[in-house]
Amino acid sequence: MARFYADENFPLPVVEELRRLGQDVLTMYEDGKANQALSDEEVLALAHTMNRVVLTMNRKHFIRLHRQGENHSGIIVCTFDADFIGQAVRIHEAVEALPEIAGQLVRVNRPL
Repeated sequence: MARFYADENFPLPVVEELRRLGQDVLTMYEDGKANQALSDEEVLALAHTMNRVVLTMNRKHFIRLHRQGENHSGIIVCTFDADFIGQAVRIHEAVEALPEIAGQLVRVNRPL
């Protein structure tokens, strides 16, 4: 089981399904950090201090941060998928298949 930190734009139905699948997910809203205009760097650092994997739809910026060598506990970048349950299942399966996620970038795309 991973410990996730869902950024402000991550779909709540995916968060709810991940929780149903047994994952520990904290949203920025629940953490009291929403609507504060935090930069992506700040979100990544905040998640890292809590040893949480960032869940985001903001692929471009978080991929850039990963490539720049920013220290992190893991990043999962997703494409938008209206099949929220299917997306949660794909995230769950991707994380469960990894021996370690810290420092890794994982892409979870919607099926073709």
